[in-house]
Amino acid sequence: MSTAEAEAEPATAQEETFEFQAEVTRVMDIIINSLYSNRDVFLRELVSNAADACDKKRFLSITEGDGGDATEFRIRVKADKDARTLTIEDSGIGMTKDELINNLGRIAQSGTAKFMEALGKGGQSEDINLIGQFGVGFYSGFLVADRMTVVTRSWKDGADAKQYRWESSAGSSYTICEDDSEPIEGSGTRLVLHLKEDCEQYLDDFKVKELCNRYSEFVTFPIQVWAEKTKYEQVPDPDKEAKEGEEPPMKTVSKTAFEWETMNKMKPIWMRNPAEVNDDEYTEFYKSTFRAWDEPLAHTHFSLEGQVEFKALLYIPGVLPYELSRNMFDDTSRAMRLYVKRVFINDKFEELLPRWLMFLRGLVDSADLPLNVGREILQHSKMLTVINKRLVRKAIAMFEGLAEDEEKYKPFWTSFGKYLKVGIVEDEDNKDTLAKLARFTSTHGDSKDAVSLASYVERMKEGQKGIYYICADSRSAALMSPALEKARKLDYEVLFMTEPLDELCAQAIERFDGKELIDLSKENADLGDAEEEKREKAIKSEETEEFREWLKKAVDSKVQKVEVSTRLVDSPATLVQSAYGMSPTMQRYMKAQAVAMGEEGGMFGGGLNQAVLEINLTHPIIKRLETRFRESPDTADTKALALLIYDVAALTGGYSIENAASFAARVTALMMRDAELSSDAAGSSSDDSSSSSGDDGESVEAEIVA
Repeated sequence: MSTAEAEAEPATAQEETFEFQAEVTRVMDIIINSLYSNRDVFLRELVSNAADACDKKRFLSITEGDGGDATEFRIRVKADKDARTLTIEDSGIGMTKDELINNLGRIAQSGTAKFMEALGKGGQSEDINLIGQFGVGFYSGFLVADRMTVVTRSWKDGADAKQYRWESSAGSSYTICEDDSEPIEGSGTRLVLHLKEDCEQYLDDFKVKELCNRYSEFVTFPIQVWAEKTKYEQVPDPDKEAKEGEEPPMKTVSKTAFEWETMNKMKPIWMRNPAEVNDDEYTEFYKSTFRAWDEPLAHTHFSLEGQVEFKALLYIPGVLPYELSRNMFDDTSRAMRLYVKRVFINDKFEELLPRWLMFLRGLVDSADLPLNVGREILQHSKMLTVINKRLVRKAIAMFEGLAEDEEKYKPFWTSFGKYLKVGIVEDEDNKDTLAKLARFTSTHGDSKDAVSLASYVERMKEGQKGIYYICADSRSAALMSPALEKARKLDYEVLFMTEPLDELCAQAIERFDGKELIDLSKENADLGDAEEEKREKAIKSEETEEFREWLKKAVDSKVQKVEVSTRLVDSPATLVQSAYGMSPTMQRYMKAQAVAMGEEGGMFGGGLNQAVLEINLTHPIIKRLETRFRESPDTADTKALALLIYDVAALTGGYSIENAASFAARVTALMMRDAELSSDAAGSSSDDSSSSSGDDGESVEAEIVA
């Protein structure tokens, strides 16, 4: 006798005992500890199996004869607190005795799987919706039950079908016998779970309804839960007397009773033809499915047929979800729901969409995705890659549609623009398309007007070398930057990159419409200097080499080098970065991140981000410093002036002052000297006008400048 179906002597004249095909303890351990991450999913599996049975009966009733009207199909779930049982009953196809042995006595071999295989051979598999091909869903009942009883009556045997009972306590065997309990009308299956001591929560009808709504909201057949209902009605008030000729006084009383409540009243809108669904229906579905109060900015409803088939519905929320306002990549806020044949699987599956699209709300329903036996974890596959790429393309198309109307696009960009910037940095395939959707504030217009790169290119001046931008903490800080002076003098528009993400975004784009993105705060920024300017700079650099080397040492080598500037107009000096250096805004951000991770100092000790000091040789202060260098380079006043020039250049360039106390002392000393000179000037006004004021005029100028 085989271990697969080793039949023992009947326990009674009617009851027979069978051995499971596999060693049940080991398999149950796999199911309970490996396949299911939480016990709630047992109801999803068992309701899905019930839906499979109804699906199978509906299909066969069409192809093989009268299987009953479709309105008779239903799934019912009832909790009995006194008996500590949870019953799931369907009006599906049911099972014969042999099917009980073959389907429930063998692990990972369900009748549905065999049924689909048979249909596939007959070329009819596309005509039926079955989701039970995963094998062990039935046994998930043992996650919450220590004993399971199955009562079933098969549709195949018609009116002569016998009703059977299958029972097991998850040991090594199960029993089967004819059943004379409450008869099943027509055909179907009644599964009774005898719940474990620690599973009392599943006896609460509120909990049962919550699970049905979460996992099986869009199952094709009605799911009904036996739930407590309170009704109110008016009855005569016996404590009050009716006045003559008037109706007797009434009072409101409540009556509590149990009745069947249908859970899945909402139809799966994504299964309908988009042409037949109006905007109000899409909005209602969005609000109810994603528990949202806002109106979506846009939606797209589409399907893909071919090697991979799926239907999808995507929404752009009207506002940034609260969780994402605190953490833009909060995984708990993902709301891309995955369905397989309308059965909910997961809404936190990050492989469906890249993280830069995690603000979207939506769903995907496919029958082709390969799940593991627990129906929970998708395997990496080409199908998933196809779905991912199509979702991304459709999402971008939604954004492009909004961008056609700038007034509609503004609120979208305000709420979700940072995600598109991340997409530019992380999604190489779609970088160029996303760059067209990017918006930045600029010197064109006021601070509220964000411009596109395309509109910038349209406004470029003749001879302009590229798309200019500058990095700063804010628009006002950018406007103060000395690096902006020549561009503004030439009437070149400049984009403001006011967040660390902006800088990464600009570096990722590199070129737009053939125009290079040029950072004005970099030493190699090309502002279209004429050949004469370049020659003059080379000559001045050679003439001032000694002075520039001294200045670098005078500022304690806080800079890589000192260069002659051609970009400065009104300022004496500015700090710029080397070609591969980071802006001060990015440096502060990276340092904060490093501190948060306990890695402070690792990337800031080298010279990569050490700035370059550019000086304006035509500015009076620089001229005065150079004169002092020639006359008295080693005096404290000369060095103090050099350090003050560096500090001011750092502040106006967006850098932090390393030693604020020293900076304050230098400024205070300057103010004190000014006060002393003012006092001296007031005292000298009472002296004879013939006094030689011209002899100390030069020293007065020198003291003020110092």
